[in-house]
Amino acid sequence: MELRCEGCAGCCVDWRPLDRDAAGSDRAGDRDPLDDTYDLVPLTRDEVAAFLDDGLGDVLVPRLFEPAERDASVSIDGVEVAAARDRPVFVVGLRKPPKPVAPIGTDEPRWLDACVFLDPTTLQCRIHDDDRYPPTCATYPGHNLDLGAETECERVEAAGGGDRLLDGEPPDDLPAPAFGPQALGSVVFGYPDPDDLDGVIDRLRTGSLTADDRAQFVGAAVGSRPGALSVDRDRMAEARARARDADSWAGGAIREWTERAGADGDRASLDADSRDRLVRELEDDAGAPGTPGWD
Repeated sequence: MELRCEGCAGCCVDWRPLDRDAAGSDRAGDRDPLDDTYDLVPLTRDEVAAFLDDGLGDVLVPRLFEPAERDASVSIDGVEVAAARDRPVFVVGLRKPPKPVAPIGTDEPRWLDACVFLDPTTLQCRIHDDDRYPPTCATYPGHNLDLGAETECERVEAAGGGDRLLDGEPPDDLPAPAFGPQALGSVVFGYPDPDDLDGVIDRLRTGSLTADDRAQFVGAAVGSRPGALSVDRDRMAEARARARDADSWAGGAIREWTERAGADGDRASLDADSRDRLVRELEDDAGAPGTPGWD
């Protein structure tokens, strides 16, 4: 597998406003997500806990699903949500605030939702060389290639973003896919108290989840037991409190970018120097890890 990633970030940015036909959808399997986040990467329970331990609980966001045809479901706010044993099932990923970026080989920065850890200027991941870098990101698009599924690289190529997938042979050392028999309690979690979720579904769909909303799911994920739907209540409560109180450089950057952003896909009215200064102010000077740039 060989990729040309410079100037792309197609797997880190919601570039649908640039070419909706080429970008496709974020649907995986039979279940549609209730939110509209593009390319959300599900994290394992241990990865969620590690971000929380690093004070980054405010970068995490849940995803719930519409039930497939034969799925069990539970009603929340009048919406049927995919469930297991009356517990809404969910995954946890990284938040994607709007940032002024020029992905997939374009030249003009636009306001597009992008991974919280994406440097808008270099289009590189700020945690790429960190222990927190998710293996799912590190091995992408290996599983797609192994399954013969379309990759984001090919979608970018179809949109005129240049050659991105230079060698489509999947690597030999791919880890197990995120979803499978081992996923329950490790990647896919069950929320134990659906009656506590009044109003959450509407806020999830409108992208207006509160810190407490997100913390509820982070707590349940960290408190989950691999291979089961059961939750350690003490561990859940402790993780929820830490997630709710998190105040990292990344969480601050999310707030600042969101306040400054134009409409989705709008051109960012910033020249190169102004954008660089703003990125330094909101991210680098606030404590964000640097990126190496491209050789």
